[in-house]
Amino acid sequence: MSIPGGSKRNFEEKEDTNDIHREPVSDPVVSESPHPGLKRRDSLDIEADKFLDNNDTEDWRVILTLAFQSLGVVYGDIGTSPLYLFATTFTNGIKHEDDILGVLSIIFYTITLIPVIKYVMIVLRMIMEMINHYQISDEVLHACCGGTFALYSKLCRYANVGLIPSEQAEDHEVSNFRLELPNKTNKIASKIKKNLETRTFVKFSLLFAAMLGTSMVIGDGILTPSISVLSAVSGLKNATSTITEGRIVAISVVILITLFMVQRFGTDKVGYTVAPIICLWFSLNVGVGVYNFFKFDPSVARAINPKYIIDYFKRNKKDAWISLGGTVMAITGTEAMFADVGHFTVKSIQISMCCVVYPALITVYSGQASWLRKHSDEVSDTFYKSVPKESYWLVFVVAVLAAIIASQAMISGTFSVIKQSLSLGFFPVADPEPKPIGPKIYKRKI
Repeated sequence: MSIPGGSKRNFEEKEDTNDIHREPVSDPVVSESPHPGLKRRDSLDIEADKFLDNNDTEDWRVILTLAFQSLGVVYGDIGTSPLYLFATTFTNGIKHEDDILGVLSIIFYTITLIPVIKYVMIVLRMIMEMINHYQISDEVLHACCGGTFALYSKLCRYANVGLIPSEQAEDHEVSNFRLELPNKTNKIASKIKKNLETRTFVKFSLLFAAMLGTSMVIGDGILTPSISVLSAVSGLKNATSTITEGRIVAISVVILITLFMVQRFGTDKVGYTVAPIICLWFSLNVGVGVYNFFKFDPSVARAINPKYIIDYFKRNKKDAWISLGGTVMAITGTEAMFADVGHFTVKSIQISMCCVVYPALITVYSGQASWLRKHSDEVSDTFYKSVPKESYWLVFVVAVLAAIIASQAMISGTFSVIKQSLSLGFFPVADPEPKPIGPKIYKRKI
């Protein structure tokens, strides 16, 4: 018997006449399904299993490593808020001693309700259940958790709700049809999709909400770098009398210009290497906060009682409502926990927030409030005045580095939002040869 590439001399077939019924030989590449006729695994499935899905991993070494890395990427913005929070809240000074307790109570419940309860306990937990129940892939997770425009773009792919003609002619030949068995969830989704596609007001509302949320992120990207770097550099005037306000502003401007100039080199990747600096920053905040809390006035722990919030609004009325613009800075950058969950895991972000960030922020704000109870006339420079002299220069250097890291993260996020808006057609395109101004982001001439 001959075969291709061989002959009878080098191939002999031996037949075993006694072995009529032979046992099936299992193929290591093609494995049979436990339910015949439903699914058959092939080599592509075997290859896909070799890749690690971080959201399904139970390896605590991987989870803790990602939790450590998330400190430098996710929490740089919210971590630098203690530099300026009390100064931006009490812009007209402290009029009553208990106003400190009222503002501290607002800060405590704001951080507790929005980052911890809303994002960690509700939003991220819901994402984790969706991943486990619907077997969401990493590609879909990255697409859904990338910001307001990413969500809007994802919605436009599965429902005809887009108002800007950003499609190409060939896009009409592409179908998003997927064969799914009818169930209660699909019926509800079909009704929602029908209402979204048939009502013009709903389409305009979705577009307005996407543009409003994106504009707020861009505004945060402009405000955070300037106020963070300026607040960090202002510590020089406490160390030496030769530093004036003009020189502080000049130094801050040079740092900010440098930050924007280095964006073209892909500085967004640097975020994965700055976690040790942010971790040191949170550690110093905890140390300074504990020191001030026990040294000056431990009774600020009474701020856990929300009654002080009511009394604060009764005493200050309109000024109290205006001061909320300063207290909201305590949670600036919190949306990064949702936007960056595709780069890490749900468990890693939950661990880093609950075990590191939240305790550090509550401790440093409590320490600053305790210090203000004895130095209410120096609220304009609360952070550096409350730092012990022995560790002043260490805190100053780390504060400047942390402010630069937070600013760089927000600048990169703003560049990403602009890139998404360009891809969706929210910015006019006229120049066929774009000029690069950032990492994979282009500015087109009008």
